[in-house]
Amino acid sequence: MGISTDAAVRIAEIENDGYTIIEGVMSTDLMQRLRDELAPFCQGDYLGRNNFEGTSTERVYALLAKAPSIAEIIEHPRTLELIDQLLPKNYLLSAALSILVHPGETPQPFHYDDGIAGLPVYKPRPRFGVSTIWALDDFTENNGATEVIPGSHRWPEDREPDEAEIVKVLMPAGSVVVFDGALIHRGGANTSTTDRLAITPQYCNPGLRQIENMVLAVPPEIAGQYSERIQNMLGYNIIEPSFMGYVDGVHPKRLIDQNYQGRKYRAELPPS
Repeated sequence: MGISTDAAVRIAEIENDGYTIIEGVMSTDLMQRLRDELAPFCQGDYLGRNNFEGTSTERVYALLAKAPSIAEIIEHPRTLELIDQLLPKNYLLSAALSILVHPGETPQPFHYDDGIAGLPVYKPRPRFGVSTIWALDDFTENNGATEVIPGSHRWPEDREPDEAEIVKVLMPAGSVVVFDGALIHRGGANTSTTDRLAITPQYCNPGLRQIENMVLAVPPEIAGQYSERIQNMLGYNIIEPSFMGYVDGVHPKRLIDQNYQGRKYRAELPPS
């Protein structure tokens, strides 16, 4: 099945610039439900622990265990149409968190999302991940909008960004920016008098370890409430045609549904 003309254009933008912005993808109703579900966890009690998390920023992790409406953006057809083309089949949800940037926050350090900790795998290289940031508030010049370095996903590892190369991701509430996991970016400084709320689901190659340990963050009794697509992205799946991801020799869906009749790997493993 082919992809839409719009998706093809946006994939070309991601390949060239490293990112694309899609406006008008969240309804007012969805944004309000997300705000309501996040509100109990955003009471000013858990500010960031360093300048990466942001000492004037509140981050909420394990969102599928706390704010169920996030599923609607994690598996939104407009973004998955792109990610389906950018990552291999069976890709995983690597992270899903909200970021509430308060006034007075300073710029985040430059970074990219799909590095592999502890392994000498350097850019340029094949794509390991794709990230999205969904704006629940307008991203403006001075309220902490994400800042990107266009084209930096294709840079060698040792090339450092320059402040003059920064482009602010300015977009109205209800928009999403989709970007290559190797794109250098950061959260901007919030010099305004208002908060800036966003949610960032991030996706990775199926053979990589997720940033957040999703099968612990979203255990079977909660994962079972979501769609099969979400369950697969959390890690309750196997990589076809192999059997990577099995649990005690059987498909991990058995943790969610004891009557699951998928492949029984003990019987299918080749003889030694």
